[in-house]
Amino acid sequence: MRQELLPEQVLRLRMRSQRLHPRIDAAVGVAGLVRHLGGVQAQELSAATLAIRARSRGLTADDVRRAREDERSIVHTWVMRGTLHLVATEDVGWLLALLGPLFIARSARRYRELGIDGDVRDRAAEIIREALASQSPQTRPELAAVLANRGIPVEGQAIAHLVGYAAMRGVICFGPRRGARPTYVLLQDWVRPGPTLDAEHALAELALRYVGAYGPATVEDLASWSGLPMAQARSALRSVAERLHEVEVAGAPAWMLPQPDAPPVERAVRLLPSYDTYMLGYRRRDLAVAAPHASRVHPGGGQIKPTLVVDGRAVGVWQGTRRRGRYDGRGETSEPLDADILPPRGRRRAMWAVSGGGGGTERPEHRRTWPARPNRES
Repeated sequence: MRQELLPEQVLRLRMRSQRLHPRIDAAVGVAGLVRHLGGVQAQELSAATLAIRARSRGLTADDVRRAREDERSIVHTWVMRGTLHLVATEDVGWLLALLGPLFIARSARRYRELGIDGDVRDRAAEIIREALASQSPQTRPELAAVLANRGIPVEGQAIAHLVGYAAMRGVICFGPRRGARPTYVLLQDWVRPGPTLDAEHALAELALRYVGAYGPATVEDLASWSGLPMAQARSALRSVAERLHEVEVAGAPAWMLPQPDAPPVERAVRLLPSYDTYMLGYRRRDLAVAAPHASRVHPGGGQIKPTLVVDGRAVGVWQGTRRRGRYDGRGETSEPLDADILPPRGRRRAMWAVSGGGGGTERPEHRRTWPARPNRES
């Protein structure tokens, strides 16, 4: 008989799986953390950097840049759900082989609308390969100019899809930033991608990584996070079932890695960035985000706001600004914060306002301050 978990148990276990619990291993570096998570959402590279910071002790933005550009132990490219992620270099090969063809096929209609059918896309990928082989790195406008000179349509969203297609084919990935602009390089020249796996083993590895970093989670959660069809998600979990522990979450079967002990009951407070994997890793967010507060966290249009998470629940949203070498945050909570969450008055740096209730006009009732660092253990 499956053990039924209470909501607070689920949240505590997920915080530990996500490395958001106060007791985290400080020795895990950038690449090890990214590998554990299976990948870090990175449509905004600054947000991905904060996501890594919130799950570590002492890692800085320069550590993430160094891992990506100098050590090249992580790679910035399109994988899960066909969206941008940071992934461990050793995982790039099998992830692209498993997921790239899936999302290319799903984009067929959009490709047709943009006038970039299969032959055009293949020509474009080869032209991009040649261009980067002769001069690398290059920005997207530079690649667009090369393609346009060869008769490839690049207007509107076409260039974005052509670059994404080349990346999902394993031809290119992001390279070093040129000031504020991203650049592209040939994947094989930039890193040595890990080995590809056959489909069965790749699915099993993906399922194990996901459950290890997001469990307890359901098959629907795995499908939502990865973008796999439900049939493949079920097959993936079945293939590793003997290595997982089955429980029940909200009446549905869910899986997690066997745990030697329950996570300690300690207050866990985190400032998570926009599009954080804690919010994007599950099909539903109702356990972590109360219904009256949901529209603030995900207001629509695919947006996921930066959140203040206390004991696994999103209790506020925030935004950060850099000022004279400091990183300060200002936000609003949907409920008063407990006194033990706040640091001593002398360490307070950012202003928080508690707003009244769910939707409608915000009514600040009182203000609290928060430390500038985006990660704190109580």
